[in-house]
Amino acid sequence: MPGQRDLEWGAGKKYSFNEPFHLPVIFCLPTGGVAGNTVPPNSFDKSKVLDVKPLRSLLPVFPEAPNGPPFLCAPPNGPFPTGFSPFFPFSGPQGTPLTPGLNQNLFNSTAMPIRSFRAEPPPASNGENVQSSNKRKSVGPSSVKKKVKRSNDSELALAALTNFKPGIIAAEKDDGNRELVENVLMRFEALRRKLSQMEDAKESHSEIFKRANLKAGNIMFTKGVRTNGKKRIGVVPGVEIGDIFFFRMELILIGLHSQSMAGIDFMPMKADIEGERVAISIVSSGGYEDDAEDPDVLVYTGQGGNASADKEASDQKLVRGNLALERSLHRANEVRVIRGFKDATHQTSKVYVYDGLYKVQESWMEKGKTGCNMFKYKLVRLPGQTGAFSTWKSIRKWKEDPSSRDGLILPDLTSGAESIPVSLVNEVDDEKGPAYFTYVSTVKYPKSFKLVQPSYGCNCRDACQAGNSNCSCIQKNGGDFPYITTGILACRMPMIFECGSSCPCFRNCKNRVLQTGFKVHFEVFKTRDKGWGLRSWDPIRAGTFICEYAGEVIEKIKEKADGDDGENNDYVFNTNRVYESFKWNHETESAEERSDTSEKFDIPSPLIISSKNSGNIARFMNHSCSPNVFWQPIMFEHNNEAFLHIAFFAKKHIPPMTELTYDYGIPQSDEAESNNMEHGKKKCLCGSLKCRGYFY
Repeated sequence: MPGQRDLEWGAGKKYSFNEPFHLPVIFCLPTGGVAGNTVPPNSFDKSKVLDVKPLRSLLPVFPEAPNGPPFLCAPPNGPFPTGFSPFFPFSGPQGTPLTPGLNQNLFNSTAMPIRSFRAEPPPASNGENVQSSNKRKSVGPSSVKKKVKRSNDSELALAALTNFKPGIIAAEKDDGNRELVENVLMRFEALRRKLSQMEDAKESHSEIFKRANLKAGNIMFTKGVRTNGKKRIGVVPGVEIGDIFFFRMELILIGLHSQSMAGIDFMPMKADIEGERVAISIVSSGGYEDDAEDPDVLVYTGQGGNASADKEASDQKLVRGNLALERSLHRANEVRVIRGFKDATHQTSKVYVYDGLYKVQESWMEKGKTGCNMFKYKLVRLPGQTGAFSTWKSIRKWKEDPSSRDGLILPDLTSGAESIPVSLVNEVDDEKGPAYFTYVSTVKYPKSFKLVQPSYGCNCRDACQAGNSNCSCIQKNGGDFPYITTGILACRMPMIFECGSSCPCFRNCKNRVLQTGFKVHFEVFKTRDKGWGLRSWDPIRAGTFICEYAGEVIEKIKEKADGDDGENNDYVFNTNRVYESFKWNHETESAEERSDTSEKFDIPSPLIISSKNSGNIARFMNHSCSPNVFWQPIMFEHNNEAFLHIAFFAKKHIPPMTELTYDYGIPQSDEAESNNMEHGKKKCLCGSLKCRGYFY
């Protein structure tokens, strides 16, 4: 046929195209097959070719890596945003080059369309190269130029966040401990919150900050901030039964479960032949037809076979994770079980709880709801372990029927003062409740201290939006919205300014977190040796608002008289005390960044609040030398007068039924002189490894 041209393609096969040009056909092929199987270089899978079309240009001469242009065809590890390299567990097999030399045999390497190549950008005036996508001369309207500039600003801000020291030695990356696990998780959360804060502010301008949890994990891996990287069977050092997590990335960073998507993690047994792998952990979170209601028995469904947008449901195969679980049945090795649930306070999210060690006791195959065969594995929990999922089941029952709670004294201690009831429970002795007090939900001032300058509310008509530089409340907060979209505190600040009564924004504006009250179901309970305490029925995410310290503002603490047991001082909060310092924000090596996220409070004058006669649930929080709650000063105006409030936030993830505690602080010299310091010292029973033995 006139104009018909033949093109040779591997293995002697010919493909013809009715085109009037002698042109090569360049295909964008994956470098690996499904499930890690590699397509031999001399074979050709027709199913991998999409939209076969000749390119109307000459065969290009490819530059040598690494100076060549980036691939437009994503490698098997998937596309990654600017500035991010692939990292475990998203990277391909070890030893696989991610950027092969482009001047190899054209059809034995990854290729890309010629139209994607651009001339190398000229060097910037300061001698540094700028990415071509941002360096090309803009020919569009000014809005396009602004978008490019904002993209550049976002990339610079993102790069600045990676400028921090790992602080973890090589040995700690393989084997961790409790302190190290908590440190890794807190640093991940701090970085994720910072990225989320930037994402909220740049939401309409940039894609760079999307999926903050994945980007935070990427940065952590790149910097080597992780622990328990060595796979193991059984207990993971530093991880306790009942620990909770809100992202799969957290499980990976601490070595509890190394699969980002797959529910079954496995490893080869020592001294075994290659390929003899056993399961070491599973995640059951509702993606398959698991029978997960029994707290001691889990019937787990194997992986694979689910229907998706481009394929129908199919029979599961005895490969990879399914085969590993089958081998664990015969090997009788321990398997870690992580259960996932919907987050009660964030319905679109999940929370994961580590439920301890199980063993595979039985396996079989049955028809699923789709009519396809599925593998089933019965796992039984090892006896003698601390309860985890069983606690969640009990709480679910209490929420449905509060009267089913053992030791319940009152279903709502607040008598309706709070939007969510607070239970009063005593399972220890016959005491019927704490001494009488009046429940109030906020602090009461006998007088307010006035602002140095008149304060005016913002002009936001609906709700204050992150990134709105015209919002006066955001300006007071240094240009950053103090809370991310979910209402979580982004970082500790010298002072947080919330919207006040003169602000026209809605009552549920995201800059009114303290004023809208807590969103967690609390329980005041009798402890065995510390009087009454406070805990939650719900899992609490780091940065969650707990409550404010309510009570009456007083000018000074009452001096102790002879015979006074100091009870008045047991219900006092004093901002002027010395508190143990700690770092909660994400910190970089940049001095400018550190100044923006200062954690040193800036309180205009000392504030003393007494909750002896009137107060809220905060009066029941006990002291700990290793607390899981911290306080933050918050100010908002009313009739041009400033009111200072003390808000409590979760320092880390807190599992349900864990006592909430904060550091009571140590009196300064002036307070110590008016109240005999030694006489006011009390024995500390917090049980922390860092317990100093006493508190005031």
